[in-house]
Amino acid sequence: MGLYGSIEEDCGRKWEIKGKGGMELVTGEFRNTLDDKGRISLPAKLRAGLSANVLVVTQGVDKCLWLFTPERWNALSEQLFSSTSLFHQQARIIQRRIIAPAQEVEIDKAGRIAIPQSLREYASLDKECVVLGITKRLEIWDADTYRAWIEATDAEFEKASEALNIQNL
Repeated sequence: MGLYGSIEEDCGRKWEIKGKGGMELVTGEFRNTLDDKGRISLPAKLRAGLSANVLVVTQGVDKCLWLFTPERWNALSEQLFSSTSLFHQQARIIQRRIIAPAQEVEIDKAGRIAIPQSLREYASLDKECVVLGITKRLEIWDADTYRAWIEATDAEFEKASEALNIQNL
């Protein structure tokens, strides 16, 4: 089992039922503004897929933030720990970059979450943000960073799309 264990194997499984895994299939791209107190409103469509008002937010890859339900977070962190060793440098990097900065955030009555300062700094969140629903996780990006990432990965996206070899859609 590699550094990431069997995380990739979960990709093809059927989505968990709301309440059982904490999040339905949630997708969408939304533009929202971070307020002066570091809060951002989660779109109602994304909140509707949640079974609780708590999420876990942490550093993601590509300078964005990842948000999970506590159940999904526990499953991910357990997989990371069970498939890595404290004595391997790459494992410690993953643990320090993804697991250590993770914090629970509560969704308030207005549908907002307060993003901790350290995570706002990591993702360079200032005002304009993009919130992405990507099945069982959410991502929050600085709007300019996301736009630059889209442009920088355009050629890779085309290659990845061709490599999928999905037929009969």
